[in-house]
Amino acid sequence: MKPGYLLKSALFSCLIMASPIRALADHVSFTSSDLPIIIINTTEAINADSKVMGTMKIINNGVGKINHISDTPNDYDGYVGVKWRGESSLSFNQKKYTIETWTAEGNDSAVSLLGMPKEEDWVLLAPYNDVSMVRDVFAYHMWNQMGHWGPRTQMCEVMVNGEYMGVYALCESIKRDKNRLDISKLKPEDIAGRDVTGGYIVRIDAFDSNDLTFPSKVKGVQVQQSWWGGSQTVAATVTWTIYYPKKEDIQPAQKAYIQQYVDSAELAIQADNFADPVEGYAKLIDVASFVDYFIHTELSLNADGFKRSAYYYKEKDHHDGTRGKLFAGPVWDFNLAYGNCNFCNANKVRSWVYQGCETNPTPVMWKRLLEDPAFCNAVKCRYQQLRQTILSEESIDQFLDSYAQLLDQAKERQLKKYKEVLKSNNPWDWSPTSFFAAYRVSSYQEEIEYVKSWFRQRLAFLDENLPGECSEQSHVQPLSFFDVDLSYTDQCARLSSPKPIARVDLVNAAGVCLKSHPGHNTHQLTFSLDSLPKGLAVVVCYANDGSMTSKNLVLK
Repeated sequence: MKPGYLLKSALFSCLIMASPIRALADHVSFTSSDLPIIIINTTEAINADSKVMGTMKIINNGVGKINHISDTPNDYDGYVGVKWRGESSLSFNQKKYTIETWTAEGNDSAVSLLGMPKEEDWVLLAPYNDVSMVRDVFAYHMWNQMGHWGPRTQMCEVMVNGEYMGVYALCESIKRDKNRLDISKLKPEDIAGRDVTGGYIVRIDAFDSNDLTFPSKVKGVQVQQSWWGGSQTVAATVTWTIYYPKKEDIQPAQKAYIQQYVDSAELAIQADNFADPVEGYAKLIDVASFVDYFIHTELSLNADGFKRSAYYYKEKDHHDGTRGKLFAGPVWDFNLAYGNCNFCNANKVRSWVYQGCETNPTPVMWKRLLEDPAFCNAVKCRYQQLRQTILSEESIDQFLDSYAQLLDQAKERQLKKYKEVLKSNNPWDWSPTSFFAAYRVSSYQEEIEYVKSWFRQRLAFLDENLPGECSEQSHVQPLSFFDVDLSYTDQCARLSSPKPIARVDLVNAAGVCLKSHPGHNTHQLTFSLDSLPKGLAVVVCYANDGSMTSKNLVLK
């Protein structure tokens, strides 16, 4: 490991230990917002170890209307359990929170918050070290657009115990639920036959003694760097955590089943016949989801990619006797992604995540999959399709511009509250962000322009260097993505499709369906945009053959 990295780590540890030397966040006068307002109050001090009871009020008067902290709560007014979340981020002035909606007795209470489906488990994501404030939101939105469930989000401003805490994304947590990751519920009696086969959620992440873990049977790769600047790649143990069922609920037969299945999948990817389409890895994993996960992770250049917050799920075997496979996803934790981090090659736009780095070991299955021409070809085809739609520069620019517009007022309060996240002329700037940051900016607009430029550079690198070829024979599995033409004004939208349209949904950034139109199997459809809330929305078009596609638009 490089001396500079060690010094930085040591200084950062000292910074956490000596927290009084950190600059306190500025006081910001906060009385109203054009974003929803969340107000949390607790009688006990919030901590990172266990939830304390409190109350939560959410004020959301509707699109285009101002919310005041003195308004009567109209979205939620009840009890919550709340605690801090995170690891290194616990040293930040702006904390992340885990929220659980409760009854007065402290029992779970499923509710809908800000238009998102009913549940009791929620997260308040703090964009403290992300000046754009939307890296996590973009990652989840993109995963949704690729056809998978990803956490829905709603931007808001938050007060905790009388103090303005800034801009947050209220976010769904990753959880097995019919409205979230919709896989089968495992009951204690499900210990044999088809019942024991699913569903499960596993992940590769940081862990402690409270987690139920098992070591991978395949060593991962980790880069060791010497004091003299050299480096070598070494083998290191990858640890899996069983995320669902919970440690206290899982039965021995269930633990044995999912561990054996993950072992079998990893070993199949390493086997001599791994590329055999019938007897190789494809019989155990959902290849299309692994293709999408690879593209999503490599685009992000996430310092934690593949080796932290890396989730997978195993569906139950099907009624017709076919196997329920291991799927890659959902995605999680991207505040250090998209050019925002100075370690693990994350600040080198022409590098690969799957090759590993000096932090946690990276599973070698991704490198091995790229040795299969069929997998590479599927990646190439899927990527080229996405580049014409949701990964076009135009689409990404629209997303960033729409959120800049949405946060136009709130961002000023965030950056006044946490002004240390902006570029400083002080050579002794030891703010926590300076230890991770790949760059610093002086303003929000400079940040948005930087992120747009970064995406162009990263996409150009992937355009040139992704392996594989794309032809009709290239697909590992038939890909259901197709393209449509969309034009729109403030009043209406017109959609032209090469396939007969079965239905069109207009969905906002939180995943809430604003409008739905039957397509009547026509190739063209015009629909009104009047009276819809401003901001980014997605037009989801379903063809009559079951395939789907999506396009962004900005409602003004």
